[in-house]
Amino acid sequence: MTSDAFPPVTAPPDFHPRKPKTRFPPLACDSHAHICGPIARYPYYERRIYTPSDTLLPDYERMLETIGCERAALVQGSIYGTDNTVLLEALKSGRGRYRGVAVVAPDISERELRKLHDAGVRGIRMNIVDTRDNKGVLPMATLLPLAKKIKPLGWHVEFLLHVDEFPDLDRDLADFPVAVSFGHLGYMRTDKPISTPGFQALLRLLKTGRAWVKLTAPYRISPNPMPHADTNAFAHALVDANADRLLWGSDWGHIMLNWKIPMPNDGDIADLLAAWVPDAATRKKILVDNPAKLYGFD
Repeated sequence: MTSDAFPPVTAPPDFHPRKPKTRFPPLACDSHAHICGPIARYPYYERRIYTPSDTLLPDYERMLETIGCERAALVQGSIYGTDNTVLLEALKSGRGRYRGVAVVAPDISERELRKLHDAGVRGIRMNIVDTRDNKGVLPMATLLPLAKKIKPLGWHVEFLLHVDEFPDLDRDLADFPVAVSFGHLGYMRTDKPISTPGFQALLRLLKTGRAWVKLTAPYRISPNPMPHADTNAFAHALVDANADRLLWGSDWGHIMLNWKIPMPNDGDIADLLAAWVPDAATRKKILVDNPAKLYGFD
């Protein structure tokens, strides 16, 4: 059933990942994944725009073991609003191997932020894509007070936005109080050129060292099939701008509306990193060293 009360259901991930051809180094981190469900136990936010299939922690952990990731950063999806229960339970199960990026209300107290920090949260997410609110706009009136609240904790703000919609992104965030991160190589479709002002603004912001970019979800930006070779030039531009501020993530469980092709296998997704980052030492930095800095792994 599809209605405003029950938005469309997304396809499940491929629950049979294969081992990547290129081995990940010890302490590699999957820096972008979502745990959802079970839907029968945890209610979804009523203003969500989609309903994900269950993408449960045991399945995710089997995938991590298969591809060779020992650490993970779990990101709160928009489908739970500011109820971080599923995220916090996953962090507790990880026993220090996982960090979290939460979604919080603007009026959250310092006490509640400290509780989230103690649980393993290291950032807050601002989604202006998969939402009915703030679409295509940086809500600075909300963001700035929140950023000031989280600054003493050393947290960052993770944005889900399309950089091509923000040609002045570097100027918009020039004086932002905390570090920022962006998913999906900036989330700009590859049928737009690298010279697009918003992508160039992202590169400038990356060069300052105050921004991080996740090499994730090529299928969200490429109109072409696996191995999404049209994403390589964008990844190379990001590496050239500042490899010390790049992360890699699986984007598990690959939650997308209107999915018309087979779900990607996470072994195939892991193998794309070698094309994006041919140098093994740089890959180690992106998989191990950089996430350890951003997420505070020991």
